[in-house]
Amino acid sequence: MNGEKTMKQLQEDVDTYIGQYKEGYFQPMELMARLTEEIGELSREVMHQYGPKKKKNSEDDNSIEEEMGDLLFVLICMANSMGIDLADAHDQVIKKFNTRDQNRWTRKDEQK
Repeated sequence: MNGEKTMKQLQEDVDTYIGQYKEGYFQPMELMARLTEEIGELSREVMHQYGPKKKKNSEDDNSIEEEMGDLLFVLICMANSMGIDLADAHDQVIKKFNTRDQNRWTRKDEQK
């Protein structure tokens, strides 16, 4: 798999996939429910791998990577359905963090 796709390319990939079906994107509230479901599945995998609760023999062996992929897919669906450019959204949040939290954490170059 190509790990060097831009966010725009990821959004286009999802749009191409969804665009082949008459139903198109789900409504925002349905996508929110799906996003919540996928977060739960990712949480469960993290708990199984890093927490005290191990999997039952009858449970599927999903990976954290797979669950993150599912979560990303649904997030991109939601963004696409609302006309949100995720690269722009990312730039906005990084700018916010760099401004709001610029003195919140100890920088590596400040440690002595």
